[in-house]
Amino acid sequence: MEGEIGRFRRRHLVPIPTVASLGALNEVLAAADRLDDDRVITGRPVAVGAAFALAASALMALPAEAFDCARLLNARVDNRARVSVRQCFYSVPARYAGRRLSVRLAARTVEIHDGPRLVACHERAVGRYVEVLCLDHYLEVLKTKPGALPGATALAQAKARGVSTTSHQGYWDAARRVRGDGAGTRALIAILLAHRTMPAAALSAAMDCAVVSGCLDTESVIIDARRDTSPLAPVVPIGALDRYDRPPPSLTDYDDLLTGSPS
Repeated sequence: MEGEIGRFRRRHLVPIPTVASLGALNEVLAAADRLDDDRVITGRPVAVGAAFALAASALMALPAEAFDCARLLNARVDNRARVSVRQCFYSVPARYAGRRLSVRLAARTVEIHDGPRLVACHERAVGRYVEVLCLDHYLEVLKTKPGALPGATALAQAKARGVSTTSHQGYWDAARRVRGDGAGTRALIAILLAHRTMPAAALSAAMDCAVVSGCLDTESVIIDARRDTSPLAPVVPIGALDRYDRPPPSLTDYDDLLTGSPS
């Protein structure tokens, strides 16, 4: 067994593969496993994959309750709203700066808790001194300091992950042209805050419509997005109550007052 592990490492992990995330590394390992399934070990009658299929029938079933192999840690939030875990930095909402929070470090994820409450969850970083930042964690601070948004590392990472889209950039550019840099950036931040309670697709469509129409008011964008997501109440037939219907009142007399016509 140890010899086969050493062979796998030398064949597939030398040189060390360069990947962007743990998910990408797992894909590399899975591809290597599939490649080795067709290999026949010297002196064996069948391939590795076939041999494992035969052995699997003799193995015990996995337990119904999964074993939690995560490590529980404690970390202090620095003045940049980050916790340091295994020489990497992960963001939390800015209001937790200076607090000590509990961290659940798993193989793929890093969960940060304030007591029983989950305040942040990130994919575990690969490397040393890597920053994993969520733009949403800094919105309250950026709202008071909008000039910090264009150069923010959190914004660059949001664009790389596809969280900040061309719709956001188009609305931001249009709002800054009309309102100026500060007010235009605050308008974008208000839209980003609305993402916490509204679907991203609806807000993106509303921002695109706002850019086309030129109506860049933040509340109008949010109302437009809410209209696309809020279900309309069904029309309920009133049946026998329609006998109480009355014709709408006439406004002719008031029109005469406006036009100066004699009564």
